Amino acid sequence: MSTPIEFFFDVGSPTTYLAWTQLPGLAARTGSTITYRPMLLGGVFKATGNASPVEIPAKGANMMRDIERYAEHYGVPFRANPHFPINTLTLMRGAAACAPGAELERYLGAIFSAMWAQAQNLGDPEVVRSVLTTAGIDADDIFARVQTPEVKQALVATTEEAVRRGVFGAPTFFVGPEMFFGQDRLAMVEKYARRG
Repeated sequence: MSTPIEFFFDVGSPTTYLAWTQLPGLAARTGSTITYRPMLLGGVFKATGNASPVEIPAKGANMMRDIERYAEHYGVPFRANPHFPINTLTLMRGAAACAPGAELERYLGAIFSAMWAQAQNLGDPEVVRSVLTTAGIDADDIFARVQTPEVKQALVATTEEAVRRGVFGAPTFFVGPEMFFGQDRLAMVEKYARRG
């Protein structure tokens, strides 16, 4: 029986990007299913009194170097985005609008790659439109869906749920009742997933 892993995320987090690159392998090794839970990290920060590490210069510099090391270790592309931090409200509504499975995977593949491998300015709607179109995604459809009350409320609801469950940053994983924060906890996530 597979063990479900919940992945609370925001595409504006570079450590979330790193975690995302490793999830397919983790799922294959453990037989787990990954449930993607898009949340708004800015909303989580506001509710919990937390802030991005880049707001502390020494911590931010160390974090970016650490991300570069992990990207090399994982063998995945990474470019520090000069437009960071980016307001991800529309991007995360886009994730909330996608159906779980192939549609969401294609969307996240396009957005994460553009943000953290190509360092594009996804704060610009026209850049987002170009990224989606290049990936074969109907950008007009996504932009229409992100404006619907249902999608807006879905993102709010997941963000509020995350805060209720103790989430204070991204990425955050749940394996049953156990919560793990940070892409550097993936080994522990895998260990608990194997336990079932």
